[in-house]
Amino acid sequence: MRLSEQVLLIWLLAAAMMVLGWIWQRRRSNAGIVDVLWSAGLGMAALVLASTGTGALSARLLVGVLGTAWALRLALHLWARVRSEPEDGRYRALREHWHGSQAMFFGFFQFQALLVVLFALPLAAVAAHPAPATWQLAAAALIWLFSVAGEALADAQLARFRANPANRGKTCRSGLWRYSRHPNYFFEWLHWFSYAIAAIGSPLAWLGWLGPVVMYLFLRYLSGIPFTEQQALRTRGDDYRDYQRRTPMLFPWFPKS
Repeated sequence: MRLSEQVLLIWLLAAAMMVLGWIWQRRRSNAGIVDVLWSAGLGMAALVLASTGTGALSARLLVGVLGTAWALRLALHLWARVRSEPEDGRYRALREHWHGSQAMFFGFFQFQALLVVLFALPLAAVAAHPAPATWQLAAAALIWLFSVAGEALADAQLARFRANPANRGKTCRSGLWRYSRHPNYFFEWLHWFSYAIAAIGSPLAWLGWLGPVVMYLFLRYLSGIPFTEQQALRTRGDDYRDYQRRTPMLFPWFPKS
């Protein structure tokens, strides 16, 4: 299947998922489902590309296995939060800013469908590789394993901290959160290098680098860190300001004394 056909199919499936997600959030006033569907949408994209790609079987298997496993873990982690907690403060702020406009939320959900397509392009670059080298597949798998394990550990540490009622209104400073204010985002960004490495030599190799580059821009300047830290300052105030002064933003390093 040609890339244009793959992109169209992924977009149609993602758009349909987001319509269902928009209906779900409308009934429950919880837009956090959009994050679950974005992750699940990329897992769906990985399966589409693995089954319709024109590259070697090894390249398509890498996309199908690694892309789907990453997406499934993240989607399940986010779903556990969405179904058991009130709407995330970031989305409550959007709801207030948009005065509850469902038209704005519908557009927001459909924008996320377009982002599924955008982040599926690095996977498409790998799935089109005619003959990836063994070292590429091994390096991609090692980077994937390290980054996904790191992200899962950071998520687990934060979940354990949040589950303790004594920590309400406090900032997690234990484990990986001692060395980065957003270790989950750091490992999420690192994970995209797996596909950039695996895509070297593909006719679409340049698309492989969209993952780490675009993900960094989104996390650092657009929808990731800025929104998360604004919400943290609203809810934790001076405690989080002190955390900002002492702890690196994204790239892990030793905290200031």
